[in-house]
Amino acid sequence: MIRGEFEAKFGCLPEVVARAPGRIEFIGNHTDYNGGSVIGATIGFDVQFAATTRKDGKVRLISASMEEEVLVDGGEVRPLSGPGAWANYPLGVRRELSRAGYPVDSGLNGLVVSDLASGAGMSSSAALELSAAYAIASLHGITVDRAEMVKLCRRAENEFVGVPCGMLDQGVSAFGGCDRLVHIDCGSEKVTPIALPPGCSFWIFNTGVKHALVDSKYAERHRECREAYELLKATGSSADCLALVAPSFVRSERMRLGETLYHRALHVTEENQRVARAVEALAEGDLKSVGALLAESHVSSRDNFQNSCEELDFVVDRIGDIDGVYGARLSGGGFGGAVMAMVATGADFSDRVSVINGQYCSRFGHRFDALPVELGVGAGVVVED
Repeated sequence: MIRGEFEAKFGCLPEVVARAPGRIEFIGNHTDYNGGSVIGATIGFDVQFAATTRKDGKVRLISASMEEEVLVDGGEVRPLSGPGAWANYPLGVRRELSRAGYPVDSGLNGLVVSDLASGAGMSSSAALELSAAYAIASLHGITVDRAEMVKLCRRAENEFVGVPCGMLDQGVSAFGGCDRLVHIDCGSEKVTPIALPPGCSFWIFNTGVKHALVDSKYAERHRECREAYELLKATGSSADCLALVAPSFVRSERMRLGETLYHRALHVTEENQRVARAVEALAEGDLKSVGALLAESHVSSRDNFQNSCEELDFVVDRIGDIDGVYGARLSGGGFGGAVMAMVATGADFSDRVSVINGQYCSRFGHRFDALPVELGVGAGVVVED
């Protein structure tokens, strides 16, 4: 489909099509940029990027879903604002590929097509970065290994787009697969697959509350975590990052930290330990314990990190009480977006979900989207059959 759309818009077929999946953040909320560990999984919804080179050096980008177009001089690219700001993701990865020494400076035509909900906490931005990066690299005959591609795309989001994210989103989208979760130690940048235990599946509940990470409190949380770590280090912590500080030490320094930094640090340090416990429980196939950890994670996000919202809490509380649901939590940066639930495979709770959705609509004036999700393959170039 994207090839036909590209031909209709640019008058020729694309030379390459690449794709990258969205992801669910299984557990490890805001631990990635604090040097901790996270677990995520790729889903069967993605962003596709079709492209050709241009001879005039210009970059023309079109978003099919937003029906928006951007045309810039490829040699003098600066971050855009306003309606065209979505193009900063592919423009940023193009710049980072060039900065890394890859010869990608020719002009570019690019079309973005996505079935991944934007602003729902499933990392549409990272999927756009990776799909664009793989397409641009392929156009120029360049091979970039997955680990390096993750780093390039993260730098683009940090330095060009302006979001101080960690490597969770790009790492999971790049390394995910249909049969596994992805465990990332963000301190060492080690990526380890975790076999998906039998008997569990996933649902996503999109609240319809969009988050905009550049304009939200994401950067504020990043700053608070940095300040908390500096204070803890000054008072005797020898940990290399905030996530590795012992929660007991955080509690002992509550007065020095003050209430806000105390709660931010407590969330990150305890969440990092929850990730480690989840790895062990998954290896043992102990889905009940995993579900309990998911519930604990959401409570801490809500109370300590304060990156939940009424809509997310409403869905988590009610979905989490359904028989057949092991656990539920917000998935992603928070401040809106989606709830992820780990459920027993084959469990039928559509009637309960329908009732809850009616209650949600009565309270918030709109319904949430509820859908089961299959895990998907990691990012790469699409090869035609």
